[in-house]
Amino acid sequence: MLRCRLSKIGCVAPGSFHPAAPLTTSTPDVLIVGAGIIGLSIALELHDRGARVLVLERNTALSHASTAAAGMLAAHDPHNPSALLPLSQLSIELYPNFLKRIEQLSSIAVPFHTDTTLQYQRNSVVHRLAEHSLDPRNLAAALLAAVRAAGIEVREHSEVKPTQISPSQTVIYSTGAWTIPAEHHSLPIRPRKGQMLRVQLPPGLQGLREVHRSDEIYIVPRTLGPQAGTALIGATIEDAGFDISTHPRDLTHLRALAANLLPALAEESASPQLEAWAGLRPHTPDGLPLLGQLEPGSRHFLATGHYRNGILLAPVTAVLLADLIEAKQVVLDLSPFFPARFALS
Repeated sequence: MLRCRLSKIGCVAPGSFHPAAPLTTSTPDVLIVGAGIIGLSIALELHDRGARVLVLERNTALSHASTAAAGMLAAHDPHNPSALLPLSQLSIELYPNFLKRIEQLSSIAVPFHTDTTLQYQRNSVVHRLAEHSLDPRNLAAALLAAVRAAGIEVREHSEVKPTQISPSQTVIYSTGAWTIPAEHHSLPIRPRKGQMLRVQLPPGLQGLREVHRSDEIYIVPRTLGPQAGTALIGATIEDAGFDISTHPRDLTHLRALAANLLPALAEESASPQLEAWAGLRPHTPDGLPLLGQLEPGSRHFLATGHYRNGILLAPVTAVLLADLIEAKQVVLDLSPFFPARFALS
């Protein structure tokens, strides 16, 4: 039943979009604020359902958390809140067709680099999980190309002001760690900084084909493309505002933690650092995303607060937000993610 309702990610015919609140012909059916992985995935899903979509981005598309991530589709990460599991599992189910649709439009393939994660527990027990990982930079380039090939307008360096949006417009805020317009300043999203580095794998680890993850660290190999033979090591979790600087001391500590799992990574001479960066994860107090109406009865929606799982949750967020906007019955209980669980003023 599910696959027969999911547009190009499934099989609802294009042109079937019927917004619950009609708009004038001079405005798009849906305005999306924020051109990260989440915003562009929603834009593509709504477009495939027949909606006219405009995406506004205050900076450059896909320039923040979307391309700073490691790319693990970590549905079973023990750090995730239990309430996130149904959403994560549905997103994993949607992923193959999500990537297929992107490739159809962009002619850019987004392959999985790994299909196994070794999860280390404090009691030295290692669990083998069937999880995929991909390269978020590859996904970002393909998704943006797909959106543009579909004819969706993405206006970069266009910061929306509250006075420019009427209550009757259908708007989705997918602004990540950045808060939505000032009149809703109490939205409980805060940036959580994460530093990360990419290293050359030493000769003894050139065949690394699985993610290694503990409570403190993860090591994500790149097995395909120009970064093959390297691995990402991450990541710090910091309350540092909007600072995205990196610090040698923190990167050295990350490498030391990684070496506890794979000792060959300890020597920089054999495993040199190739690059380092930091991103800002959008965090909520309960670790769950904000999905749904900004306020009861509103035509303004939130799709943000995905924290460490924005890449994982992009396909399901796109489908469920499109269903909400079309006033369709959704296939999951979204009440744990409704913004109304927090007091907005």
